[in-house]
Amino acid sequence: MGYAKGMVRFDPADPFDDESPAADPRGAAAVASPRRRSRRGAEPSFEPTNPLLEQAFPSWARPPNGPAVDAGASCESAFFAGASLALFDQILRANPPFAGALRQRLALSAATACAALARHREDSAALRDAEHLSPNAGGNAPTSPAGRIHRLWRLFASRPLRLDAATLRAAADLLDLSAAANFEGFAVTLRDIVVGAERPLAAAVGASAAAMELFRDAPRLEAEILALWLSDLMLARRLGWDAPVPLLAMAIAHASSRRGGAGKRPRPGGPDWAHAMAGAYAMAAGEAFALAGELSRRTEKLLAAQPKLRAKGAGRIVELLLGDDAVSPAAAARATKLSDRASRRLFDRLIELGAARELSGRPSFRLYGL
Repeated sequence: MGYAKGMVRFDPADPFDDESPAADPRGAAAVASPRRRSRRGAEPSFEPTNPLLEQAFPSWARPPNGPAVDAGASCESAFFAGASLALFDQILRANPPFAGALRQRLALSAATACAALARHREDSAALRDAEHLSPNAGGNAPTSPAGRIHRLWRLFASRPLRLDAATLRAAADLLDLSAAANFEGFAVTLRDIVVGAERPLAAAVGASAAAMELFRDAPRLEAEILALWLSDLMLARRLGWDAPVPLLAMAIAHASSRRGGAGKRPRPGGPDWAHAMAGAYAMAAGEAFALAGELSRRTEKLLAAQPKLRAKGAGRIVELLLGDDAVSPAAAARATKLSDRASRRLFDRLIELGAARELSGRPSFRLYGL
């Protein structure tokens, strides 16, 4: 299951290590891309696509579309969640070079879903523009409430996050939750949940319930979003992933998660939350598997085209594309010290080679990605 040789993978960190740098409370996470290396005189070598990604997601692991209401529904949801997560786990453990792009594209999906729940006006295109075309793109530039939700999910593509007070406060700040919360005590609670939970999903359920209790006096929707974010973080800890992956928020509002005659959306800490979470993870992991397959094929095209790129800094731009959902020519120019014009020409060449896509659909202020 190999990819580009020499690609640098995430360095798994001890979840209780206090030596890792804390996350930036207001800015977007640093893109998890390989460290810059000299490409002069070297051509990339890569092996065929991960065979697992050449296969369709098995139908037996795919949960039903409609809401489950029979007595065995909880067992079925747990089965589908385990099967889907196990298949997706094999993708992550192969350490694909597009892992950063995968996490950031899923982060955009999670942010779009949360923005819709909060009745914000921004769709995925607006969120992408706000993150990559602001005057201080990728930094601490002021943004909208929906933009801060996007930045919350983008934290998952930075270094592995710690279960400490600084990380939790940084996440809560992006949602404007109470700064008076006892984050030190909350961090201890989450560590105890990681150690004491019998199963990964149980850890995610416990973390989301603890978040709702800590922020019981805060705006409910913001507390729910943080609970969803923490669920993904705790799941990644228990599964031993190098970094969390945005999953739960993408699917929790789907019609298949609604049970009972009222058809209400399940909420963290509710009586049916464990069942709803399992079903949502099953659906989200299947969607993430499909996205990984698409990105894998696009990565092959990008790496195959790289020897044809003569511009200085082309290797670095390839790394940027593999590490993020979208890249602007201006950001690429800053990263490579190319002129804006040379950067735009390089992206035009990538489009000509079928190695990248233009994502915005505009004649100017364009964005590019896998």
